[in-house]
Amino acid sequence: MTTWLHEERLAAVEAVVLRETQAARVVDLGCGGGDLLVRLATRPGVRQLVGLDIRTEALERLRRRLGRIDIRAGKVELRAASMTDPAPDLAGVDCAVLLEVIEHLPPDHLSRLERALLHVMRPGRVVITTPNAEFNPLLGVPAHRFRHPDHRFEWGRAKFRHWAGRVAGRAGYAVEFRDIGGCHPELGGASQMALLSRTGAA
Repeated sequence: MTTWLHEERLAAVEAVVLRETQAARVVDLGCGGGDLLVRLATRPGVRQLVGLDIRTEALERLRRRLGRIDIRAGKVELRAASMTDPAPDLAGVDCAVLLEVIEHLPPDHLSRLERALLHVMRPGRVVITTPNAEFNPLLGVPAHRFRHPDHRFEWGRAKFRHWAGRVAGRAGYAVEFRDIGGCHPELGGASQMALLSRTGAA
């Protein structure tokens, strides 16, 4: 929604991918304009990147953007596809990222995302960020509106933690939660993160 918050999210996710997961193969689901993907493309520890988005025009803009930076040929692959459709050839990647993405899906599509991501692709780690609806008043968002007109829902911390904990447990993942963009003593951060780690169960 705001430049400072977008930067906070990018920095938080980049730190997790590079320092905590040390992922060599990363999938950016719903990559959009590619702000995270462009950052990761210049990092030597990341050997393979796949950016997936349903919007072909966004991928074309991203392809031109990538053409202006110095990266190894073949390091980045862009795919026009839906994240709710299983991609068996991506099974076992080190890390999958959904950066402010799930809130753009109709709620009844979340079960398809769960199956495609956690039961077919089964990355070693999954990073999910989404707006924290409890923080909206501090951003000047009226109670009857979402932060973006394309959002289908915005969850508070309890609902996000319930959903992420449930889907993680069913698929054999441990999960931890973090605040992004400040940490109000009562409202949490402007965005919220779930970090799922595959345990080998299920």
